[in-house]
Amino acid sequence: MAKKVKYYFDSESLAYRKIKTKKSKKLAYVALFLLASALFGFLCFVLFMNVPFLETPRDKIQGRELETMKLNYAILNKEIDQLNEVMAALEDRDDNLYRAYFNSSPISLEKRKEGINQKRYKELEGFNNSDLVISTIKKVDVLKKQLVIQSKSLDEILKLAMAKDKLLSAIPAIQPVKNEDLTRMASGFGYRSDPFTKVRKMHQGMDFTASTGTPIYATGDGVVQKADNSLSGFGNHIEIGHGFGYLTLYAHLSKYNVRPGQKVKRGDVIGFVGSTGRSQAAHLHYEVHKNGQPVNPINFYYGNISAEEYVVISRIANQENQSLD
Repeated sequence: MAKKVKYYFDSESLAYRKIKTKKSKKLAYVALFLLASALFGFLCFVLFMNVPFLETPRDKIQGRELETMKLNYAILNKEIDQLNEVMAALEDRDDNLYRAYFNSSPISLEKRKEGINQKRYKELEGFNNSDLVISTIKKVDVLKKQLVIQSKSLDEILKLAMAKDKLLSAIPAIQPVKNEDLTRMASGFGYRSDPFTKVRKMHQGMDFTASTGTPIYATGDGVVQKADNSLSGFGNHIEIGHGFGYLTLYAHLSKYNVRPGQKVKRGDVIGFVGSTGRSQAAHLHYEVHKNGQPVNPINFYYGNISAEEYVVISRIANQENQSLD
């Protein structure tokens, strides 16, 4: 099809003349058209990306999947919180009931939650909803760790329950010298005046004054670990390992009635009162250790004294007097 030719009427020559378009003007029209087209295209693109009703079916599916995922994570977090409440109650019973009953140390909070690998969460950073995913996984990891620790703890409690009779027999539960054989209970556990230096220092046991040769009794079942004078100041002494973290020491004996390696029962005569070693008078120095630490022996005399006798001996033991060694 031939291009249309346009004319205009020249009033001076009274004739029609062709309309001629300059090249520069043509180029300007073309440039303006291209600019207008580009601007229109950009506006359409922005409108397409931001107007919801222009979402593609795939975008709608992905949006629904994302909302479903958020809902599922919210439900999961709520269930984890409920499990944490149950776990906290179980841990409290474990530490303050089961372990207290079997005289076992509670598990520290640090140990229950230690060993969580923080590096693995780095791989989950930089994505949409990373905070939600990471916080949920951290909760799951902590809960898993607590479950493992608690499972092991219950296994230990089960073993302690099966060994309950042995535990009860092993605990040092009687006085090492009978009340009728005592002259007096001279000094208790705590800071006391040293009879030789007169300096106030920690007295890690109890002193029972009695005549030389008075029988000394094993306070719980166990095995004799020492029957010698190897410890400075204690003179002839005996150490009995009872198991379950318990150890008892009997010092300043006049003579032994057992030998190292011998098994003894609570109430067996293991030696006799004396004044050997660093001692001011005939007496028995008696100590109880739990897991390597000295503890007050008066807390273990429930096996052979009455409540009235316990009150009396407790009052005397708490007086800050002078020890005999």
